[in-house]
Amino acid sequence: MYRAARRRLPAASLTFTALLLIACGSGEEEAADQPQAATNLPAAVLGTAPPPQGENVHYVPDDSATTGYLALPDGEGPFPALILIHEWNGLVDRVRQVADAFADEGYVALAADLYAGRTGSNRDENIALVREVRSDPERMIANLDAAAAFLRNRTDVSGEIAAMGWCFGGGVALSFALGGERHEGTAVFYGSLVQDPERLRSITHEVYGTFAGNDQGIPPEEVERFAATLDEIGIQNDIHVYDDVNHGFWLYVDENPELRRAPATDAWRRLLAYLERTVGE
Repeated sequence: MYRAARRRLPAASLTFTALLLIACGSGEEEAADQPQAATNLPAAVLGTAPPPQGENVHYVPDDSATTGYLALPDGEGPFPALILIHEWNGLVDRVRQVADAFADEGYVALAADLYAGRTGSNRDENIALVREVRSDPERMIANLDAAAAFLRNRTDVSGEIAAMGWCFGGGVALSFALGGERHEGTAVFYGSLVQDPERLRSITHEVYGTFAGNDQGIPPEEVERFAATLDEIGIQNDIHVYDDVNHGFWLYVDENPELRRAPATDAWRRLLAYLERTVGE
C-alpha cells in the first residue's frame, strides 16, 4: 500500500560505480493496491503529453553543440526560472515535455544539455556519457553556470532560479548547489548524495528531495543520514522517501501508474510548493 514516509530525509554519499549499477529508468516493482485518487500530475510524466512545444537554444557561449531546450509561460513576466537536468541518457523529449509542464505552471524552464547534443540509446552508451561528464566536473558546473546566466539575462526572468534533476541529473543538481553560481533552489529526485557537513555548508537555500524506498542504489538509510546532516548544520529541507516504489518512479509514472501515481502526485504537490516558497515569491 502507498505510504509517503514523511521524514526530513536526504542521505549520504553514493559512489560513482554504485550509481551506475542502477538504471536511471524504473526497474521492477512489486504490485500493490493503490488509491485511485484524482491527480493533476503533468501529462509529461504520464506519457500523454503532446510533442515538445518550446525551442532549442544554445546557452553556452561559443558552443554550438550544446543544445538546451527552452519553454516559456504565457505573458510577459517576469517569471521565476528553473533549470532541468536530464537523466543519464541525455536530453530527450520526456524532459522537454516536463519543461513544457513547468512553463504551464509559470516558470521559464531551461532543460540543460550536458552531453553536447548527444543522447544514449543503451546502458553502455549512457555510462560512457556519464563518465565523460563526471571526469570534468569544472566543465559540468560551467555548463550550468552558463544556463543560469542565460536565464538571468532574459527580461522575462525575475532573477530567481532553481535547479532540479533526476538520477544522474539529481546528483548533478546537488553538485551545482555545492559548487556553482548562486541560485535559490535545488530539487533532487533519487540522485547521488553528499554527506560531508563541511561541503554541505556551502548550500545557501532549502533543499528538496524525493527518493524511493526500494532504491537499491540510494537506500533510505543513506537518505536519512543526508537529511540528518542537513538538519544538524541548519539547512532547511523537504525530503521524503516513498515506500513501495523504485528508482526512477517519478519521471515515468506511465510505466506502472497503479503503483506510482499516488507517490508521484504527492511529490509533485511538494515540488510546486517548494518552488513557490524558494523562487516563486
